[in-house]
Amino acid sequence: MTEVDVLDEIKKERVEQLLDFILKKCLWQFHSRAWDRERQNENIVVKTMQILCNEPIKTDTAQDRCYYVDAMYLAENYMKRFPWISEIDKGELKEIMQGLKERLDYLLIKGSLNAELSDPHY
Repeated sequence: MTEVDVLDEIKKERVEQLLDFILKKCLWQFHSRAWDRERQNENIVVKTMQILCNEPIKTDTAQDRCYYVDAMYLAENYMKRFPWISEIDKGELKEIMQGLKERLDYLLIKGSLNAELSDPHY
């Protein structure tokens, strides 16, 4: 295994650690429509990444503030449970968070067998 392969495996493992927490502890993953899930995944993961990277966060609307609360919960718990978050650089953390969003989108939307997600009458 090359060094690149090892680093890729570490990133995948870290994505799975973050994902596992969401799947076990976060109710927001159960929205009933695909577009709700897509929007929540984007906003919550991005805001969590911004918190973890000490970047400015948009909280102009009620919806932004709702996502921010969920992101704060994730960021606080991630920092407590995963010490590697504070040990890696921001670029690597952003890659991991992007991988988390892609994995969430696959599991909760694209790969889901829940037909209600794409039902236009629901």
